[in-house]
Parts: sequence; C-alpha cells; structure tokens
Amino acid sequence: MPPLTLSDWQSLYRSGEITPQTAIRSLLQKIVADDPAWILLLDADSEALSKQLVKLEQCLAAVDGDISRLPLYGVPFAVKDNIDVAALSTTAACPAFAYTATMTAPSVQRLLDAGAILIGKTNLDQFATGLVGTRSPYGVVPNSFDANYIGGGSSSGSASVVARGLVPFALGTDTAGSGRVPAGLNNIVGLKPTRGWLSSRGMVPACRSLDCLSILALTVDDANFIARLAAAYDEHDPYSRVQAAATTRTKLPERPRLGVPASPQFFGDQKSAAAFAVSLKRIESLGAELVPLDFAPLHGVAALLYEGAWLAERYAAIEDFMCDHAAEMNPVVRGIIEPARTMSAADAFKSEYRRAQLAREAQRLMHDVDALLVPTAPIFPTIAAVEAEPVTLNRQLGTYTNFVNLLNYCALALPAGLRSDGLPFGITLIAPAWSDAALAEFGQRWQRHAPWTLGTSGRPIPQAGVASKAIDASTNDVVRLAVVGAHLSGMPLNHQLTERNARLIETSVTASNYRLLALPGTVPPKPGLVKAQTGASIEVELWDMPVAAFGSFVALISAPLGIGTLDLADGRKVKGFICEGWAAESARDITEFGGWRAFLAASKRADCKSTE
Repeated sequence: MPPLTLSDWQSLYRSGEITPQTAIRSLLQKIVADDPAWILLLDADSEALSKQLVKLEQCLAAVDGDISRLPLYGVPFAVKDNIDVAALSTTAACPAFAYTATMTAPSVQRLLDAGAILIGKTNLDQFATGLVGTRSPYGVVPNSFDANYIGGGSSSGSASVVARGLVPFALGTDTAGSGRVPAGLNNIVGLKPTRGWLSSRGMVPACRSLDCLSILALTVDDANFIARLAAAYDEHDPYSRVQAAATTRTKLPERPRLGVPASPQFFGDQKSAAAFAVSLKRIESLGAELVPLDFAPLHGVAALLYEGAWLAERYAAIEDFMCDHAAEMNPVVRGIIEPARTMSAADAFKSEYRRAQLAREAQRLMHDVDALLVPTAPIFPTIAAVEAEPVTLNRQLGTYTNFVNLLNYCALALPAGLRSDGLPFGITLIAPAWSDAALAEFGQRWQRHAPWTLGTSGRPIPQAGVASKAIDASTNDVVRLAVVGAHLSGMPLNHQLTERNARLIETSVTASNYRLLALPGTVPPKPGLVKAQTGASIEVELWDMPVAAFGSFVALISAPLGIGTLDLADGRKVKGFICEGWAAESARDITEFGGWRAFLAASKRADCKSTE
C-alpha cells in the first residue's frame, strides 16, 4: 500500500473500496514483526484490535452511519511508548519501568473518539532523553532513507512508521526537539504545539513543566488537523492552558520577516549547510525577507536544558525508579541524569534567573521578525558516529531545538528536499506561544512550492485538502504541464489553470541547460524559457490539466511564448512553456535567479531600497 494521507483514507472509506476491518488487519499482517520502530504492535487477531473495531461500529451507528461525522474513521495511527493507552503496557523504553496503563491519555482518547484505530506503540530514546534514536534496549531505530544513519529521537519510532507510510500520523513527545529532529531526518512534518494546548496528562514526564505531545505526519494539513482534534483544555492537567483570542495569530504576513542565524552552525556538515542555503533561496522566492540575527541568547537558553536545573526535573520524574533500578537503565541516559542528584534548590533558582534574563534578550530578538527559520538538525550523523560520541553529537543535534520549550515557543518542522547525498534535510519555523495556526499557514505555503514528497515514497504531495487518488499523468486523461512564470500559484494568470480544473502536483526544476528571460512589455509581466548550450536549472510547477481543457488553454498563449517539451532535472519530459529565440534580443537574462518568484522578490527589494 502506498503512503496514504488522512484524506486518502477518508476517500477510500467513503468510496466503499475498503472497510476498517479489512484495511487495518491487512496492514498489520504486512508489517514485519521484528521492526525496531515498534515496542508493541497489535496482532491482527488480537482482542485489543477487535475491541477498537467493535467500538468504531458503535460510534458509526451513533452518528447514523455518517462517516463524515467521525473525521478519523478507520484511520490507523501509533503513539510513542511513553504515552498511556488503557490496558496496554507503557515502557518508556525501559523494561524494568514498564507498567500497564489504567487510563488512556486524554489527547489520545480524543483521537480514538474521532474514529482513529491505534495499531501500536513506538520505540524511543529511553525516558525520552536523547535526540538520536539509539538509546533503547528495544533496538536502534535506523533512518528510513539509509539504515547506516540515525533516525533521530527521541520520537524515533513514531517518525519511522510515518515516513515509511505504515500510518499517516503518529504521536510523539517534545521537550528538547524530540518531535522535530526525527521529523527533519525522515522527510516528514513535526508539529511542536504551544505548551499546554494539548493535554500532556498520561505521558511519562521528561521535564514536566516543558513537555509537549507532538504530531508527526506526512503533510502540514494532516499534522494541523490532528493537533486541532487532539487539543482541549484539561482541568486535571495543571499545565493545560486555555487559548486566549488576543494572543492568537492565524497567519504570517504575505511577505513575512523571518529571523535566521547570522552565523549558522553546522559543525562541519557541509551537505546540510548547502541544503540550508538552497532552502533560504526558496523561502525568499515565496516573498519572505530573511533577517540575520545573533542567536547567542537562544543558544544560552538551550544550554540550560542539560547544564542547568532542568536536568533535575528529569531526575524528579524518575527519582524513585532510579533509586532502585539505576543499573537497569541505558548507561548514556543514566549518565546524563545522575548528576542532578547533587543539584540544590538554589541551583534551580539560579537557572531560572538566567533563563529569564536570556528570555528577555530573546524577546528583543523576536520583536522585529514574524518568526524564526532554522535548520531542524545541523548534522546528520551515522549510527556508528553516535555510538562513538553519544553526548557531543546529541548536543549538536539540539542546537536549534533545545531552547524552544524553555522560551514557551511553538515550532513546525518541515521537509526541505534532499541533500546532495540523498538524505533528507529539514527546516523549522519557530514563533511565540499561540502562533500555531500562523506557522501552519506558512507551512502550507511552503508545502505547495517546495520540492516535497511523502516520506520515503517519492510520491508528490497532493494538494491541500484533496484526496490523493492522484490522476496518473501517463494516462490519456490529463496533460502534465510545466509552468514557469505568470501561471505559477498565486500569480496573475494562475486562474487560467484552476478554472480548467488543473491540479498542482509538485514543484520541480528543469535540466541545467535552460535560460530564463524577463520579456519586456508583457502584461502581466512574463518570463520566457529558452533551451541553450549553457544555462541553469529553473524552478517550475507541474500541473495536471484535463486533456479536454488543454486546447482552450493553449489558445490563450501569445507569441513569443508557446508550448513545447521540457526536460526536467530528474530526466522526465513534460509539456511546458517555451519561448522563441528571437525574443532574447530585447529581453533581460535573469537565469541567475533560478526562477520567476526569486526574480520578482529581488526586484521588489531593489525597488524598496530605491525609494528609501
């Protein structure tokens, strides 16, 4: 089965092609039993699964058989094994700590009540202490793209099963980046909500005052949808908060100011550095203004998480267990937490005073930007490298994640394509509390324009809100068309595509032998794409247009533009806009910008400076 988004599952059930009883059991039968991503996987014939399916039918009957009233009807999901589900074991990746839960975490229960089917509990760095995915007696969770590399943690198993399409979403937790780092290293979305928006009751604490449930999903739309279903004020969770309307941001500006590290740290990982540079250019092409910032206050806050009194909070969470069972813990995890035994109450206050001082400096940094934009993980180490330097590399992985919870920020980790070695790279948006909706909205903009595929599948991301039983461009039903200028999403002529029921499939680039020209006197302004002996790869969008509408579309195109066959960088050939060579005599060559959006953004910045 290919990776399915939430809308895919909903569409399949509505069509009657499958039922939850057959789909979930078939899925479980195909999962390899010794997959290290799982600590507990329900058997297809288990009582635990049968009870869920019976309950689902009862819920459906209660809504008069209307599947739309159960928004997650029959959708499989997984939870990290430090989150309680009644009658199932919770281990926190420590067998000696394991217990059978007597209640289900409220956030999980809300998803079950919406019709979702839990199929298992996933592996993690023990007691959620780590960003590597290697600190578990249940096995190392390898990267879903290359098993020689780490999968990230601590929500390692949840990220892996989503990236490989076993479930469309999974729950993790996030205290220091545990939901973001594995998302970034596995080409999926990691949503770290505002602290207290989702109840954290029923979770084994890491740092109880900082802990968040996190969402790992294939798309921004799905992650945001799940967060909103799971979120609710919990009177019995002392850290649960009610969202105040006055503090809520629903959207970043059309041309947001994004703070980026003035001197980004990659610790010698040049491939990640190069991937981040490409991402910054793509973000600018969406109209964002990048503002270099001194991240020193943020790095200072990050250091407090493991060098300050919050280490004592980790100890407080498992103090009784450590007194009797320290020898049964992962030695690296034990070594990290044990020093907290000697910390005093005075140390705690000193750490909080330092955090407050740095938080004020961070507030000043954030004053003139709408959000921060950082690499999700600055390095991508092998499993062997982490085994050799478990603490140093883990600290480096948290460079751009460890400060977020201590500052009461929310964050959204997003795929940003593949590095030059084929491994995933990710970026993260960070903003003050209750900016969750605004980050999701900008994440959707990025999702529409970035070179993004679903997990490990290579499958293009479907349009937001559209069930992805995608039209196959190899059939005779559609023409796959590359657009390069005024027909791009959000541009003046894009309506000529959408009114013909064309669908955006993906963002891509041409082969490296094209030149882009700004054509003079065109209204609205348009570029021309010319094949040449030397050139560059130019950004394009690929749209599927019904064949029946293609002729009327072509009739709208006037010289010097026309439709021909374009070569893409990955070897595919598609129909697309081309330009007659004679137009180059009076046109400006803008190949250096790599695409029409980037050229327009640069032109606007130049115009603004000229009027200052």
